Amino acid sequence: MVYHLSRNKRSIKGIIEIGGSKSESNRLLMLREYSSDFKITNLSKSDDTKTLVNALANTDKIIDVNHAGTAMRFLASYYASKLNSKITLTGSDRMKNRPIGILVDALRDLGAEIEYKEKEGYPPLRIIGKNLMGNEVSLPANISSQFISSLMMLGVKIDNGIKLNLEGNIASKPYILMTKKLMDKIGCNVVINNNEIEILRNYKSLNKIVEVESDWSSASYFYSIVALSRDAEITLKIFKRDSIQGDSIVSKIYQKLGVETMYKEDSIIISKNKMSNLPDSLKLDLSDTPDLAQTIAVSCLGLGIECELSGLDTLKIKETDRIEALKKEFIKLGVDGITTSDNKIYFRGDQKLNNNIKISTYQDHRMALSFAPLAVIIDISIESPNVVSKSFPDYWEDLKTLGFKIN
Repeated sequence: MVYHLSRNKRSIKGIIEIGGSKSESNRLLMLREYSSDFKITNLSKSDDTKTLVNALANTDKIIDVNHAGTAMRFLASYYASKLNSKITLTGSDRMKNRPIGILVDALRDLGAEIEYKEKEGYPPLRIIGKNLMGNEVSLPANISSQFISSLMMLGVKIDNGIKLNLEGNIASKPYILMTKKLMDKIGCNVVINNNEIEILRNYKSLNKIVEVESDWSSASYFYSIVALSRDAEITLKIFKRDSIQGDSIVSKIYQKLGVETMYKEDSIIISKNKMSNLPDSLKLDLSDTPDLAQTIAVSCLGLGIECELSGLDTLKIKETDRIEALKKEFIKLGVDGITTSDNKIYFRGDQKLNNNIKISTYQDHRMALSFAPLAVIIDISIESPNVVSKSFPDYWEDLKTLGFKIN
């Protein structure tokens, strides 16, 4: 399937209600399983969250998470600590090539019984649940934050709590802080001291309702749309000024690209600042927020701004190698002088873009989501558009609401 996107006008106005953050939703679902005493509202509609909900309710001996990397990492800890459970945790072909060895080693240090069914260091996993007696592990700090968050939440279940010693520079720290703040919110005792994280086993039930804030990474695509437009004003619900999501930094980044953000009680209004002077170049370290990389790169490309993004170490092990995928699609669009490395992408500004190019998505939702805003300035096609359901199933309907033509 291919969607063809276009717009007749570059003036855009509308109201969009974005679903709950899948990062918050998935963490709260796990915490509820470990503690079982609070309600969640505004849960994400994403495939990833639905996969996790279904997996937690599944009584089969084989749990298949398909492409959901978060579910794989969170469930590995969950089933390792679920007494008397005997399951195989598996996923798609791509999932079977996403490394999980560091998390498995940490769980084994805690006493978990896990074996690899196929390739050493990769899913599928055979897990026999038991009471985990260990309470201290060391692991590299520059790994996926989901490994660390998975172990943090597991600390609620372990009798003596858990202490994590992170070695080196911490990657994606805002996601670790998000986990801490959500755990604090439901009554957990989490102490972070530099590279040490301790979850104390004095969990205090607050028996409350927790509302999930809408997803800031999903909001980023509308920031891109506004940046590329001549005139735009979009209201996005449900967002907070004091967000716990690291990706909320998108509002400050896009201020440099001519987008203003006005905060209301439970929403934001983003609009084009016609008086803004765009920079000739943009250089950012996205170590803390790598999920914004594709969106920012596409925005800079459309605006003719020289761009250098670094801190992208984790992008090579996502749904696809996102750095390589960006390079391939940019070249198709006519971009010249693009260079990449394991953690960086650079391209020159003032590039003339080819029209009516078909963008490959590589089974990666963020490829489809981030390239679609280019339809503000050129006609573009998106292959396998349904891939967006992984994180933002209403995306195409929301774009139609804003006047995009999709056929």
